[in-house]
Amino acid sequence: MYKLLLKPVLFRLSAEKAHHLTIRLLRFSLALPGAKWIYKKLYKIEHPSLEREVFGLKFPNPVGLAAGFDKDGKYFDAMSSLGFGFIEIGTVTPKPQDGNPKPRLFRLPADEGLINRMGFNNEGVEAMATRIRAKRTKDLIIGGNIGKNKVTSNEQAVEDYKICFERLFPLVDYFVVNVSSPNTPNLRALQEREPLQKLLSELQGLNQLKENAKPILLKIAPDLNEAQLDDIIEIVRESGIAGVIATNTTIDRSGLSTTDNEVEEIGAGGLSGKPLQKRATEVIRYLAQKSDHSFPIIGVGGIDSPESAIEKLEAGASLVQVYSGMIYQGPGLIRAINKALVQPK
Repeated sequence: MYKLLLKPVLFRLSAEKAHHLTIRLLRFSLALPGAKWIYKKLYKIEHPSLEREVFGLKFPNPVGLAAGFDKDGKYFDAMSSLGFGFIEIGTVTPKPQDGNPKPRLFRLPADEGLINRMGFNNEGVEAMATRIRAKRTKDLIIGGNIGKNKVTSNEQAVEDYKICFERLFPLVDYFVVNVSSPNTPNLRALQEREPLQKLLSELQGLNQLKENAKPILLKIAPDLNEAQLDDIIEIVRESGIAGVIATNTTIDRSGLSTTDNEVEEIGAGGLSGKPLQKRATEVIRYLAQKSDHSFPIIGVGGIDSPESAIEKLEAGASLVQVYSGMIYQGPGLIRAINKALVQPK
């Protein structure tokens, strides 16, 4: 139904307008009598073989919604009706910020990809905290993806991450430290060994002071070389954080079917979707093998089918996340992946 009826309409709109319309339609349909039961039948699969225990949390299935779809914690309750095993919200910053000027989200249909330069647009951590407290249920696993404000210098960045961490600590199940978005100036410099070690050690120090510490994950770029990935492995071990999300969007534009002129007209931003599929899997496999599978990895990047999800899991991921693939394939993608995972080999 999505590909035949809804997708052609949505793809006539700008990508950002289509995003908001999709959410409004989902919320409207969920308010109809019997809708929640119908959505459960359509999208949700429950089976013991899908359950995962990763970094101390019990996931009903291994397919999650990646950060970026629900930046403000406005939609996690509605999105949970599509069969996800967990929802990651954010990236959120301490203070509200508008993000980059529009247009800032673009489709590459020939490549089944997206380019975004959203720029951490969000209403701030206080607004997110209020929404989570009002709407979350105990059976839903929520991750909080945290970042720094654009106006905050890298030298002061740790304080921004601490603010978000402290405010969301009672409300989310795990944290993701985002230092890998290409759309906040100089943010990726925080992936260098010294600043990253400092940031993660300070957050983990705060975490260990809590009565019940929560998993902290690091989200990394796919554009890191092997030496930098080796550094990531060492930093994860030394800081004691729970694991890694691999990967964020890429700044690489090689091998696209979209014409050079179209890509140049779109301009800067992070590329996601199918063009990222191979590289994200390579990063997952490298981290898993070089670390001797010593920490969990959430695999994300170009998952658009059960086969591409299984490829990530076989490469070493414990869980996977989708976003761009759902835009092209529709919400049935989540059920299709989970269904494939319960079928006997």
